[in-house]
Amino acid sequence: MIKKHVPNFITSLNLFSGCVAVFFAFQDNYKAAFVAILIAAVFDFMDGFAARLLKAYSPMGKELDSLADVVSFGLAPGAIVFSLLSNVEIAWLPFVGFLIPVFSGLRLAKFNIDTRQTDSFLGLPVPANAIFWSGIVYSFSAFLLSYVWVVVGLVVLFCYFLVSEIPMFSLKFKSVAWKNNALQYIFLIVCLILLIILQLDAFAPIIGWYILLSIGMGLFKKSKD
Repeated sequence: MIKKHVPNFITSLNLFSGCVAVFFAFQDNYKAAFVAILIAAVFDFMDGFAARLLKAYSPMGKELDSLADVVSFGLAPGAIVFSLLSNVEIAWLPFVGFLIPVFSGLRLAKFNIDTRQTDSFLGLPVPANAIFWSGIVYSFSAFLLSYVWVVVGLVVLFCYFLVSEIPMFSLKFKSVAWKNNALQYIFLIVCLILLIILQLDAFAPIIGWYILLSIGMGLFKKSKD
């Protein structure tokens, strides 16, 4: 039936968008690369939604989703950082950006075999990592080029986040009740405020807010235990 191919078609659009992002990254067109990654993230959400709606799950779909994510949320942000650091007169420094697709691949492989990550995550999801890098380079490239070692430090830190065991909350809502989804509502309210104030410049701060809120909630739960 046609409906069983719909999620894979949407996943293929994710992959295509990721390839477009890679192209624009190597053209130093950070805004276009950023927008392409955002579009890929929308398709990444929609393929899972379509699979659940149509009950069209398949082993092929799961594998295709991971392969698409490696390109769209691994290679694409890595290419953006490579392109940014190519403006620095240190020959080897741009290749630091390619740590991002390596650790994104490790993250995806780990996620595929980890049965603990159904309602929440352990480590930073690769779409969030990609949105952070594409957003921060688009919005703050001049600043980053003035402090390239900050970029290197952030690459190392975010690669750690990708493969860490740090609990990160999911935006899945089981109901509309505030009591059961207070964390998600607080996150979304702050996101909305940031988007109103900063517009496209809000995306990197939003991911930073997501990480800080996740870590804060993890520490709060530990203190209660």
